[in-house]
Amino acid sequence: MTATTVPRTQDLSEGALGMALLDIERHDLSTARRHLTQAIARGVSTGNNASLFHGAPALEFVLARVNGAGDDVRAAVDRVVDARLAAARRRQAAGVLPHLAEWDLIRGLTGLAALLLSRKPPAHRLPDVLACLVALADPARSDGRMLPGWWSTVGPDGKEMAGGHGNNGLAHGIAGPLAVLSLALCEGVSVPGQEQAVSAFASWLDRHGVHYWSTAEHLDAAQPAAPEPARQSWCYGQPGIARAQQLAGLALGDPARRRAAEDTVAAILTDPLRLARITDSTLCHGWAGLVMLTRAVAADSPAPDRFTPIIQDLHRRLAVGWQHLPKLGFMEGRAGAQLALQPADTTGWSRALLLT
Repeated sequence: MTATTVPRTQDLSEGALGMALLDIERHDLSTARRHLTQAIARGVSTGNNASLFHGAPALEFVLARVNGAGDDVRAAVDRVVDARLAAARRRQAAGVLPHLAEWDLIRGLTGLAALLLSRKPPAHRLPDVLACLVALADPARSDGRMLPGWWSTVGPDGKEMAGGHGNNGLAHGIAGPLAVLSLALCEGVSVPGQEQAVSAFASWLDRHGVHYWSTAEHLDAAQPAAPEPARQSWCYGQPGIARAQQLAGLALGDPARRRAAEDTVAAILTDPLRLARITDSTLCHGWAGLVMLTRAVAADSPAPDRFTPIIQDLHRRLAVGWQHLPKLGFMEGRAGAQLALQPADTTGWSRALLLT
């Protein structure tokens, strides 16, 4: 396999790889092969941009939905994991704050952990990746003050941010590590400090999870700031965070946390004012993502029937709007929306969203 930075075709989010997920879910393997051939035509990245959503790890994730990835693909992914772990350890040893891309779901170690957890049996490198995520729970000192270990000087837009920020979302924030560490615990995979890290991340989100991200001003406030009016979705907002909190409740044997998370999802997705802020049908920030999220929440709830009318309403909204999406791909396009319209996730593709 060759290292390359060719964009889009080997991109799970909007490229041919993501479109192959829909083909596989539909058992249309001939079209899946065409999309896979297109995706790898110019090589597969094992470089710094390789992640669950790009390059060799993305390819393994898609192949694992059907017949499984070959040894060459897994070996390429293992090289990516080793490089990312080495970089994270160098950063930790230097005592500097991380960039979101080190550890988030889309670009970082959380996404790689989700992939390695999907291997059967789980990959032998998985404990090392989980340990790096657990280490984010250790406070860090920067500019004379103590900060959360996942605090970043770079803002969500990739630019330096005065005072830095703590990202809370499932796609790019601490809800991602919370979800994957909880999923691992539920599957019997743990490393030292994992339960404590889950508890620490969950407690942080209890206080700060009403915001897309937390600022230095939020840290200095005596009381949590009121939430800003914002779109509630899978990637950013309380529904995605609530699913991570539900998983934490399941992992820690904490029924009160699980119940509170389920109540949050039910309250938000029956609030007309909040629903009015959702304007598209995508997985990332629209109806498709909320359909899948609510299905996952219901499946793990002792009272799944309370979510049936919510799922039906979300499904109706999705069915009306998905054909108007201008993109074709997985996260922001028609392929992802059509995946959410399928009656069931038979291939386990929603692991890419940390929902299952």
